[in-house]
Amino acid sequence: MSFFQNTCKPVGFVGELMVDMMNAGHTFVSTWGLSHLHLSDDAICLDIGCGGGANVKRLLERSPYGTVTGIDYSEVSVKKSEKLNRAEIDVNRCQILRENVMELPFADGTFDCATAFETIYFWPDLAQAFAQVFRVLKPSGTFLLCNEMNGENAGDDIWTDKIQGMRLYTAAQLKPLLQMAGFTDFQIDKNKKGWLCIVCQKPIA
Repeated sequence: MSFFQNTCKPVGFVGELMVDMMNAGHTFVSTWGLSHLHLSDDAICLDIGCGGGANVKRLLERSPYGTVTGIDYSEVSVKKSEKLNRAEIDVNRCQILRENVMELPFADGTFDCATAFETIYFWPDLAQAFAQVFRVLKPSGTFLLCNEMNGENAGDDIWTDKIQGMRLYTAAQLKPLLQMAGFTDFQIDKNKKGWLCIVCQKPIA
């Protein structure tokens, strides 16, 4: 496996290095994305594709009386995320699970918020994944997507050439798929760096 292929699913020692790099390297884009999210102090959150757990930690800080569940399908990522968030795991404010977005193991209407940072590039079927996210959110729940690449810059193709299975998406491609899942009330932001953030809601039935 190439070094960069570990961005998709970190494995082994090289995967551990990649997870550490992602925790550090995604700080600015993650902070920018989270600036679009309004959370209550006791929000119940899900971070999908939690990687090394840095965004789980940020969500816990933003919702000091809430809980955060992080999921990832990489064993390396799960272990790193558990280590980073051990204190909150020990007081039952956090859990990290090895799971897949394509079949979320949660009851309908479990979460107030779901986040996905730098991960939808690797989801094999966005329609199915978005439907799963919609299902586990409570009515009026929020879904936040944040990508460092907005799918509009030709130079970004270098990454899809290097990383097998990676696909970039524009906001125009993502919004109809999110609408098909049932999401409404879209807030879409793109900055000069090419970052993309989409926030949408599960409507009250």
